[in-house]
Amino acid sequence: MSRQRIMAAFAVTAAASALTVAVQASPAAAADCAAAWSSTKVYTGGTSASHKGRNWTAKWWTQNETPGSSDVWADKGACGSATPTPTPTTNPTTPAPGGFVVSEAQFNQMFPNRNSFYTYKGLTAALSAYPGFARTGTDTVRKQEAAAFLANVNHETGGLVHIVEQNTANYPHYCDTSQSYGCPAGQSAYYGRGPIQLSWNFNYKAAGDALGIDLLRNPNLVQTDAAVAWKTALWYWNTQKGPGTMTPHDAIVNGRGFGETIRSINGSLECGGRNPAQVQSRVNSYQRFTQILGTTPGSNLTC
Repeated sequence: MSRQRIMAAFAVTAAASALTVAVQASPAAAADCAAAWSSTKVYTGGTSASHKGRNWTAKWWTQNETPGSSDVWADKGACGSATPTPTPTTNPTTPAPGGFVVSEAQFNQMFPNRNSFYTYKGLTAALSAYPGFARTGTDTVRKQEAAAFLANVNHETGGLVHIVEQNTANYPHYCDTSQSYGCPAGQSAYYGRGPIQLSWNFNYKAAGDALGIDLLRNPNLVQTDAAVAWKTALWYWNTQKGPGTMTPHDAIVNGRGFGETIRSINGSLECGGRNPAQVQSRVNSYQRFTQILGTTPGSNLTC
């Protein structure tokens, strides 16, 4: 593992937006109502449901997103013989915390097999550490940044499955004894952990100093506290260039494309034709996540 990068592991989805729907008039011409919408049922693209006297069709995968409160649903008009009830113009469902562009339902769709350690709550609790993350620029840019971050995390952790580095033989190698502060938690204590697989004593110290957490002496917090784990990933994403020329955050908000985020995370091993299969794996995840978030991936996807 390179001294200059933090390997990644790590989803999320767009906050539901309010949608005003005009009530169509003639109940005499209304179609039959589809089966009533259920908050616990999973709806895939093209599936229909009725809610408050109107038929709706899902545009893509959704669960627990009320018809009329999210743009995942297409209004197909009034149904049944009763006078339709106007659709609320405000969102009755709980929005994603802090205006995060990834909803919990979308996060679950991105990571259906994730380890229970990697919670959506832990991710949203970590967002306050870097308030510019996925909240800079247009709605498209915000969604692209969230998708890019989660796609790289997905690649590094096998779909948010692995919490710690799997090659235990590497563990003793991450103590740089030339650092004046040494390795107070032990020579083998600084192996890869969390969504970005934070490794090396100097990275634990730098991340801990930035976050106000003593990770040099307590590196295990990255594998026992979900919010801390997500914060270390966001620390790297927002502040570290790695083998690249800019932070992954800057790469997205400045329009340099997803490929530059790969370069900043593992470019020395993957970019420039070194490992095109690994690059394509990251790109595939990014394209899938942007589709889930209802946005476009943009250009410059590879490195």
